[in-house]
Amino acid sequence: MPSHRKSLIWPAAWTCLACAILVWLGVWQLQRLAWKEKIIGEIETRAKAPPQQLPPLAAWPDLRPDDYAYRHVEVDGTFLNDDEALVFTPSSGRTAGSQDSGYLVLTPLRLKSGGFVIVNRGFVSLDRKDQSSRTAGLIEGETHLTGLMRPPEARNYFTPPDEPAAGRYFTRDPSLIAAHFGLAPAAPFSVDADDVPLPGGWPKGGTTLLNIPNNHFSYALTWFGLALTLLGVFAAFAWQKR
Repeated sequence: MPSHRKSLIWPAAWTCLACAILVWLGVWQLQRLAWKEKIIGEIETRAKAPPQQLPPLAAWPDLRPDDYAYRHVEVDGTFLNDDEALVFTPSSGRTAGSQDSGYLVLTPLRLKSGGFVIVNRGFVSLDRKDQSSRTAGLIEGETHLTGLMRPPEARNYFTPPDEPAAGRYFTRDPSLIAAHFGLAPAAPFSVDADDVPLPGGWPKGGTTLLNIPNNHFSYALTWFGLALTLLGVFAAFAWQKR
């Protein structure tokens, strides 16, 4: 075997291995694309469907987030305005890419059928943090509302710890809020209220963004492109050796 061919054996082997890994990553991203499109389709179907009755209290312990996330529901009850919790948010969530920081107003709702549900009534700007600045938007007595069921918000390494005693929250965790105010039985989910007009204009509902990122196709093209680039580099290297 010519010496120049012998010198290509290991580079060729490593190139084939690397290309196989890159192609596998591309195929995996295509599989993720199909999975994400299915999830997005289910979310849009749930969110845009006519509101259903909230699951009964007896069913709460067995609910899984995949079964109820973004389900459009209707619920009747009474707001406990004195037990309001504010969750800081860097964006109102009402429009994609918005940077208007403020707070989400989470208020317990005592259900007519028993139990409590934490309702994300919507967004308020920083200057509307104090409830006294938006008293017109407080709803007293029995009320009917519609919204989307949401699982507890996941935290990451950069999320500051919630401090209920100090009134500082950074995640939508209904169990934590309910426990702080001694509310039981409490739903393991929250409800994001729909965007409906309120006296005084605050809080502003409809904070749920449904344009979920789906970049798996571009990721797949990136991996396949890297595989082709690597093959091209090896081909140039082999040609030079020849």
